[in-house]
Amino acid sequence: MPSEITLDLGADSKVYAYAVLTNKENVMCSKHTACQSNKIIAKPTAVSCCSPSLAASKMTAISSVADSCCSSDACSSSDPNEESERREAPLAQSASERQSWLISGMDCPSCAQKLEKAVLGVAGVQQAKVLFATEKLVVDFASTSLMAEIEQVAAKTGFPITLVGSSAAKATTAPQPQGWLGFVYANWHILAIAFSMAIAALLATVSEPLSNGLFVLTCLAGLYPVAKKAVRLARSGTPFAIETLMSVAAIGALYLGESVEAAMVLLLFLIGEKLEAYAASRARSGVQALMALVPENSIKIVDGQRVEVAASELMPGDVVEIAPGSRLPADGLLLTLTASFDESALTGESVPAEHTSGAKLMAGVVAVDKVVRIEVTSKQGENAIDRILHLIEEAESRKAPLERFLDKFSRWYTPLMMLVSLAVIVVPPMFFAQPWETWVYRGLALLLIACPCALVISTPAAITSGLAAAAKRGALIKGGAALEQLGKVEAVAFDKTGTLTQGKPQVTDVVSFLYDDETLLSLSAAVEVGSSHPLAVALINHTESLGYTIAEATDKMAQVGAGVSGFVDGKSVELVAPSRAQFPLSLQLEREIVRLEGQGKTVVIVRHDSEAIGLIAWQDTLRKDAAQSVVALGKLGVSAVMLTGDNPRSAQAIAEQIGIDYQASLLPADKVHYVEQFAASKTVAMVGDGINDAPAMKAASIGIAMGGGTDVALETADAALTHNRLVELPSMIELSRATMSIIRQNVALSLGLKGVFLVTSLLGITGLWVAVLADSGATALVTLNALRLLRFRSSNE
Repeated sequence: MPSEITLDLGADSKVYAYAVLTNKENVMCSKHTACQSNKIIAKPTAVSCCSPSLAASKMTAISSVADSCCSSDACSSSDPNEESERREAPLAQSASERQSWLISGMDCPSCAQKLEKAVLGVAGVQQAKVLFATEKLVVDFASTSLMAEIEQVAAKTGFPITLVGSSAAKATTAPQPQGWLGFVYANWHILAIAFSMAIAALLATVSEPLSNGLFVLTCLAGLYPVAKKAVRLARSGTPFAIETLMSVAAIGALYLGESVEAAMVLLLFLIGEKLEAYAASRARSGVQALMALVPENSIKIVDGQRVEVAASELMPGDVVEIAPGSRLPADGLLLTLTASFDESALTGESVPAEHTSGAKLMAGVVAVDKVVRIEVTSKQGENAIDRILHLIEEAESRKAPLERFLDKFSRWYTPLMMLVSLAVIVVPPMFFAQPWETWVYRGLALLLIACPCALVISTPAAITSGLAAAAKRGALIKGGAALEQLGKVEAVAFDKTGTLTQGKPQVTDVVSFLYDDETLLSLSAAVEVGSSHPLAVALINHTESLGYTIAEATDKMAQVGAGVSGFVDGKSVELVAPSRAQFPLSLQLEREIVRLEGQGKTVVIVRHDSEAIGLIAWQDTLRKDAAQSVVALGKLGVSAVMLTGDNPRSAQAIAEQIGIDYQASLLPADKVHYVEQFAASKTVAMVGDGINDAPAMKAASIGIAMGGGTDVALETADAALTHNRLVELPSMIELSRATMSIIRQNVALSLGLKGVFLVTSLLGITGLWVAVLADSGATALVTLNALRLLRFRSSNE
């Protein structure tokens, strides 16, 4: 079953993420376009293409791409064009290994690209992906002998890596000083440069040469690590990094004798880097809080003795003891008779939940009232929280189309601007007899202005903030591509049962014609035993609650969209939907069906030995916010339609209550066909919760799953409403539109500032330090503008 996670993002906010507790042998491989065609093909459920064991420390051998689609490049690609190219290429048959490392020094999204590029340059590496939110590097490679080389390349690039789960990795998470001491510790180099510059400025009134010398020394000392990193990046395949531009500009300023400006350029650059790091930490704070929910150690019961062990060593079947106030280190079953647990970090409910022996509990919940014992059920790296982290990692790998465009744009933009700067330096002196010093200075200023940092960070900063804001509202959106697509939605198709309704139908009417109610219910429940369909479960529970004995049925068979059949004591028993009946209906039967369906109820005809013996009716309860959600969608200019396999009269009764159009008596294939027709002219979102909704969700422009839905629906969906609040759907669309608006503002702001200062730099109006201030200022502005999304409020609130 799925479960919800809440984590603190600060004093006043919570982030909700969704953990899909998948059965790895039965989850449809339908999320990745490399694994499934865009056209829906009816196939049996396949093996999951993404196992939560991505977060595990042990190495996973992948025998071939066919065995696990996640081993292929296509699943990890964020570019649909690249994926389509890979689908056309022959599948590699060679074995590969996958390993995960934790990364140190990862301050900005552009750092991720630099490390990926360096690791991909290692011979034998098939795929490398940096997961910025979890600070993790995941690499597919041909042989374990490459591990040492990968670690060396990462270290040379400036981003040391340590194996996930290793003692070195745990050491990297050691707590840092807090308060003013922590601030000084984290920013000592910036403070040192600023202090030295202040001393040098004061010395200018006493001794100009001494002041100038101190400025030069300050600049060189501060420039050394930046230039060293630039050389590392150049060697690893990134010659046009911002560090390179800074180094060239600072050295050029020193050559021209502008030592004050050189030092100022360096100081402003380092401050800009810190601003980017701050934005990155804000984006990652939710993930870090999530990781902190699982304790490092736990008390394990071994032969009746209490032994403290690392949580990572726990295996299924182990029994652990949890003291009041402590968190569960893994998913498990409660062995204690009764106990209360604080699940607020998981469900958002502040009132402790009461559980009895045998109840399923998730990692991260807190024991409240007593010492309890839990039998561990999850493997290492596969508890509820690990699955959330996996979903976050999966979402991060799916970039928005605009983000992919800006990434490609920046790849040729930087070298082009370096050529333009070189032309500015060389052409006027050589061809127009202009002074070299003037145009070298202007060329260096142009070089700094041309830095694409603000442009590159403008989109990922907004996307990351948008995803965090959605998660805070209980909506998990799987990546920037889905977030961008949500804003374009023009129509929403809803499944009825479990989506617009609670998904918990109750038996309301039993109409018997030949037998008494007990016999009718006993026969009907007999053919439904073993089914997980909500109607079947409700029927069985109703029969048992009345104390009736359920007969034994054989040869049970489900008729998709029509009903179910079987044999009891050698005679056939059928439950058939009236619209699918292939036999004549009596006038009395028709009147009863019309009456019940007119009340919005779902009705089946019960036949025994080919004779209709009665009717059974169920009714589901509409979600309280269903009507509010439809109204809110209408205000946004988004139309809504309900797709249901229920009968037209029942569908009409439900639709009229919430003011929505409807299509009734639809089989799963009919839903797919309807959504495909709809999507041909509009951007359509499909909202569902069941296995039968998965194909339609895949056919839609974007699929949205209800949090209480099936694993298949959640795997297929591009987003999930983890708290089952339909009113958050229009809020998600508003948030997407707000995010795209912020992105457009950021792009315009970064390009606009660059355009203005490019002109002023060429005209000699602004100098080097103004150029860096403009670049760092633009980076800070787009970052702060993006962080406004964290305070997003819907118009419905």
